Amino acid sequence: MGGGFVPGASILLGGDPGVGKSTLLMQVAGALAAEGKTVLYASSEESAAQVRLRADRLGATPPEASSEQLLVLAETDLGRILDEARRLKPKLLLLDSIQMTWLGSAAGGGSGADSNRSGAGAASQLRRCATELALLAKKDGITVLIVGHVTKEGQLAGPKLLEHLVDVVLAFEGDRHHRHRILRSVKNRFGSTHEIGLFQMTAEGLEPVSEHSVRFDEEEVPSPGAAIVPTLAGSRCLLAEIQALSATGFLGSAKRRASGLDASRLAMLIAVLEKHGGLRLADQDVFVSVAGGLRIQEPAADLAAALAIAGVHAGRALPPATAVFGELTLSGALRPATGAEQRVSEALRRGAQRILVPESQRQDLESIGDGRLSGVRRLVDALEFLSPVPSAAQAGGGASPTVVRV
Repeated sequence: MGGGFVPGASILLGGDPGVGKSTLLMQVAGALAAEGKTVLYASSEESAAQVRLRADRLGATPPEASSEQLLVLAETDLGRILDEARRLKPKLLLLDSIQMTWLGSAAGGGSGADSNRSGAGAASQLRRCATELALLAKKDGITVLIVGHVTKEGQLAGPKLLEHLVDVVLAFEGDRHHRHRILRSVKNRFGSTHEIGLFQMTAEGLEPVSEHSVRFDEEEVPSPGAAIVPTLAGSRCLLAEIQALSATGFLGSAKRRASGLDASRLAMLIAVLEKHGGLRLADQDVFVSVAGGLRIQEPAADLAAALAIAGVHAGRALPPATAVFGELTLSGALRPATGAEQRVSEALRRGAQRILVPESQRQDLESIGDGRLSGVRRLVDALEFLSPVPSAAQAGGGASPTVVRV
């Protein structure tokens, strides 16, 4: 977030169900309470006993000396939550989640509490509740952190009306079946939106990860359809593995699927490979994925994705412990990438023996490249680094496998 919570700020935290939003909130609340700061945890989805059980499991329960600093309120009526916040004056108010809260004057039709509750989650309720929380934050100097669910369309709290009412929007990304989670700042009035937080989910909760798990192994047998790219995420450089797979499809209706990359950019890279790389992919289904659940949004990963696709299609692979980065143009040329020094330094630190870089940047990087840089001007030059992969028998030094009829 560029320095932490700002007093009086309203923050929206969004993410898919089960990604770990409530876990993150509880760990934040426990850490601040342990520092002696008063935190009010308002839960509209769980009872106070259930919140306490989760706090005990995560080790977020503050010691007895500061037990009065972490307060839990199980309530769906936002009016009562606001009254308690004004009375207690906490440093941080956590609301999990805004979809389950309601405000009496915002409901339409009917009368009484039953009508109000039926309007919880409606657009008018969400807008009114978010506005009241933002006013509370500004007037009383309380930092308000709101949890908003992501709908099937990928929007925060239904229509994106909440994003315009808050100061900061945080997106908690990741797959519940993968251990890695990424906290990304989509909007931040008080800092940069280029920083990310990288975590891994464990039995004890979320643990911060200083670097991604990809490492180079010079003795590993190269695999077609894989390329490692040093990618920048804010001020951090992470090594990501891009994997590709091609299969015979139907001419005119071939599939192009991307996970962790932009699908439209994948289609562009395939067109460049056909036009300037000499590959025939019009009748091939192409699937590209970023391993580990990461999402890459920068063009510096173009070369790695293109080499992964070309390698799996031709049965060729990059040499072991090779990293690549660079932006591909529609003419098949390679453009310079930003932060090249940081990318090269991180790849070398993690054990890279060869790094393919744009030729226009090679001379500037020689001082830190340690003689392991190879300049590439065009896509066809990069394709020459792909070499045939030895068979299983050649790699293992054994005989050919026996075929048994069943």
